[in-house]
Amino acid sequence: MTGMMEAKVPDIGGHSDVPVIEVLVKVGDSVKKDQGLITLESDKATMEVPAPFDGVIKELKVKLGDNLSEGSVVALIEPAAAAEAPAAAPAPAAAEKTVASETGAKVEPVAVAKPADNVAPQTSAAAPLKADVEQAKAPMGAGLPPVRFDADAVMPGKVPYASPAVRLFARELGVDLGQVQGTANKGRISREDVKQFVKSSLAGGGTAMPAASGGSGLNLLPWPKVDFAKFGEIESKPLSRIQKISGANLARNWAMIPHVTQFDRADITSLEELRVSLNNENAKAIAAGKAGKLTLLAFLIKACVDALRRFPNFNASLDGDQLVLKKYFHIGFAADTPNGLVVPVLRDADKKGVMDIAREMGELAALAREGKLKPEQMQGGCFTISSLGGIGGTSFTPIINAPEVAILGVSKSELMPVWDGKAFAPRMMLPLSLSYDHRVIDGAAAARFTAHLADVLADMRRALL
Repeated sequence: MTGMMEAKVPDIGGHSDVPVIEVLVKVGDSVKKDQGLITLESDKATMEVPAPFDGVIKELKVKLGDNLSEGSVVALIEPAAAAEAPAAAPAPAAAEKTVASETGAKVEPVAVAKPADNVAPQTSAAAPLKADVEQAKAPMGAGLPPVRFDADAVMPGKVPYASPAVRLFARELGVDLGQVQGTANKGRISREDVKQFVKSSLAGGGTAMPAASGGSGLNLLPWPKVDFAKFGEIESKPLSRIQKISGANLARNWAMIPHVTQFDRADITSLEELRVSLNNENAKAIAAGKAGKLTLLAFLIKACVDALRRFPNFNASLDGDQLVLKKYFHIGFAADTPNGLVVPVLRDADKKGVMDIAREMGELAALAREGKLKPEQMQGGCFTISSLGGIGGTSFTPIINAPEVAILGVSKSELMPVWDGKAFAPRMMLPLSLSYDHRVIDGAAAARFTAHLADVLADMRRALL
């Protein structure tokens, strides 16, 4: 094994025993740096383990179903510099033979199309079928009919369940994953399912398959390719792991959930007086670490629980055509960390007082900043609060944290003159921004929710009613 180097699982956010759902390479394959070797799937995300350098796969140390953690060895790779001769690219005839053997159909020799510029070459995939070659070479959306928006196709449970590598493979073959039946664990669509769909389609007498951009696809233009260095000095910096994971989730949530945001203000003048008073009373316990310092967010969590009880559709999730109403109250809160935002979940907030909530929030936030949150401490949320009050701003549009149906954004409170019926009086007003899923919640319900929440924050005794 002289010259062999190990490819290991990198930092995966503290997750352990994460199952392997795909092996993307085989012994003898030539791989490029950052090319995907395997796909792991945790409860929160699907991620690929990349090759750390160019080389040739000499030995695979994992198989489907293995559970891996950070540092687990995935493969032994002979670096490209140490290889006696680089692996030759397959001839067109070989590519033809591969596709024919996989689909069971006769395919004429074709040139293998390179992936489109806007698609990262994460995995090696079979050559596109002849009917799709020109489409693969053309800009995305060129020559395709207008896409009919299908609202039913974006319902949770109707979206194809497949890894990024399988989605890329399906796009290159022009397969609509919405028509493929998944046979892997929990109905996940595998490469073999896509191949079988192609084989069945061709066996049925037709050579054309539904375009991947149809159905629930957005048929977007390709992302612009710009040489920024032509216009001035630049610096490139890789996205953090959290940014990569959360970015994909946010893009999906924004594209698939019809967001509407309701804005309101809450008078927290009395609440602020109570918060300051309680912190003064418990100053010694707080200093000794026996109690958490009360923040406005602790009261917000308690007030939101009361509002969720009054309006149960906000404490729900879509599951296909069913609305799942939850009888528990686990509240997520956005925590700012050096590597980006994460959302710890405070469980059973309805059973805890504000002092206990403040203490537990402090503990979770500290773990988040240290990157030590466990997966279960970020799961099971019913409703999320994103508070930017400590930074500033007057309002914003928070993105819903799927599969939840609403999220509350909180901006910086401000002392404002408010008419009390006789004169203007100075009141501390808190801006509220409630984004909600319009498939579940209508505007009137959202307005009632924020109005009730503002009433509770103005007088926390209402939460006892």
